[in-house]
Amino acid sequence: MSVEGIWNLSISTPIGKMKAVVELHEQDAVLTGVARGADEEVPLGDIALDGDRLTWKQAINKPMRLNLAFDVTVDGDTLRGTSRAGRLPASKVTGERRTAPERQA
Repeated sequence: MSVEGIWNLSISTPIGKMKAVVELHEQDAVLTGVARGADEEVPLGDIALDGDRLTWKQAINKPMRLNLAFDVTVDGDTLRGTSRAGRLPASKVTGERRTAPERQA
């Protein structure tokens, strides 16, 4: 299953809903990506896809400096799961794929 594409995420945090856009690419069986939100763009790290389970880490500076760990389940063009920031309670994450990459013929 490919997770490539642009994903619109909604994260329900203790300070309200946050929106982010995650862009994932695969090249030579390696996933790379970036996240955009709150006027910043950050690279994704430790991206792993195991069956339908997708995990990654990212550091953000806005609205505050946090290291986030995402753990989501991908079902076609939707995903749902959690994001954790250290010892804070997990935040619910949902997302929809905006676009899928075009395949070369």
